[in-house]
Formats: sequence, C-alpha cells, structure tokens
Amino acid sequence: MEAALIDAAGAILASGRMAARKGGDKIAEDTVSIVRQVPGVRFDEVRSAGIGIPGLVHRDTGRVENVVNLGVEALELGERVSDELGLPVWVDNDVNAAALGACGTLPAPLRYGRMAFVNLGTGLAAGFVHGGIVERGGTGVLGEIGHLPVDPNRIACQCGQRGCLETACPGGDIRRMWAVANPPLPDILAKAAAGDSDAARVRGIVMHALADVVQIVVQTTAPSVIVIGSGVSRAGFPLLDALRGELRRRESSSGFIRRLKLVERLRLSDPSTPIGAIGAALIAC
Repeated sequence: MEAALIDAAGAILASGRMAARKGGDKIAEDTVSIVRQVPGVRFDEVRSAGIGIPGLVHRDTGRVENVVNLGVEALELGERVSDELGLPVWVDNDVNAAALGACGTLPAPLRYGRMAFVNLGTGLAAGFVHGGIVERGGTGVLGEIGHLPVDPNRIACQCGQRGCLETACPGGDIRRMWAVANPPLPDILAKAAAGDSDAARVRGIVMHALADVVQIVVQTTAPSVIVIGSGVSRAGFPLLDALRGELRRRESSSGFIRRLKLVERLRLSDPSTPIGAIGAALIAC
C-alpha cells in the first residue's frame, strides 16, 4: 500500500509505503492509517483523498467488489474511509489511477494527448488518459485486455477461457513458466541473452504476448505514447529492448506494422515514482 501527499500543482510533498493486509476491515483501517501518517503534522491541510484499488469499483458510491488478491468480496470503502478521516474520498480502479499518475510524469506535449498505460503486475490491464482525463468507456471493462483469448499457446486462464494474454505475460504467469528465480523476468532476459535455450523459449512467449498487447492497444485506441508499468516493468531496459526486438521483427515483414511506429511509442515508468498513489490523489483533486 502506497500513499502520496500532493499539492494543487501535483507536486509530491510526502509519500510512504506499508504492507497491505487482507480483508475488508483491515484494508479500510490501513487506508485510514496511511492517509494520516503520510501528511504527518500537515494532515489538517488535506482537503480530499483518492484511493486506487483492484476489482470492481462503483465510483459513484465508493463500493468495491471482488478484490480477489486482498480477500474482499464487497466493501463500502469510500464511505468508511471518509467517515473516519472526515474528508471527501474518491475511489477508482488501481489501473486508472496508475494511468493518470503515469500521464503526469510525461513531458508536457505528450501529457495532453492520448496515452495508454499497460499494467504488468500479477494481472494484465490497461488504462487510458486523454487530455489529462481518464477514459472509462460505458461498461466499466475498458482496458481489460488481459482476458482477450488470442495467445497461441492456449494456456488455461482462471477466467475460464484459454489463450488469454494474461496467461503469457504478467508476473504470476511468468513465475509459472520460470520458477527458478524470483523475480523471474530479469533472470529470463539475462540467460536468454547469454544463449540459454529454455530462457530464450520463455522470453519468446512473453515478448510475443507483450507485442500483441502493444498492437491491440495502438490499433484500437491510437495513443501517441504507451507507458509500461507495475511489477514486471522493473526488469527495466532489458525488457524494453526485448519488446522492441519483437516489434521490429514484425515490422520487417509487414509494411502495415511499420507504419504504426510501435517502437517509437513505448516508454517505461520509473519504478521509484509512486504513480498509482499520485494518480489516486489527482483523481481526488
């Protein structure tokens, strides 16, 4: 769990982290705790709070449902935290929050265009920002690209389908394919570069899926920039280089793909910047 105190201009004044505990009561308690702790003596200056959390989020009420990795079936998170803090509280999906936070780190010309944020954590999803505003679609499933069943390996997914992109490239599924190291992706990339055939095979699966993600995002939403972030992105520039290599391979056999200029759109988020917390705070501004 991560929090950031920002001013009206979006500058970070303070930030902090704490371990998240499972269960609705503990999530609510810990959220209140970190929102109080991070501002410290400046808490009286805080005017509002924003929360980014996985699962189904009802933005109009602050109710969250099906937060599987935190053991929450249903929780009136916004109401409970607001009552405890005595502040207005806004709740949104964590990927939307991270997308808005990532957008704020871009140079000004890109910040005001259309950008996509690809979240590569234990799952796979995307968030979209246009002109500094999060795009949400009409049904709440915009960006749920992890469950597009297009991966040729046809691995069974927890959602009940086979071949979901989520089975081939986020953190949990990379660990399934490469259990010899934690975190696995830096080890895979290093060993593949050194000539390890098993590592090269897994790298091929992961990069093929990631390149599919980039193509799908560009061909459906046409962002000027794609920021890759969350846990898997901590592999850094070796990840970006491997993904660019797969995209250039596709460009070499397709004039259509070359004209999309996919490689030029890619960025990595800085893992030292708490983009999720920043975006949650911006949502509350």
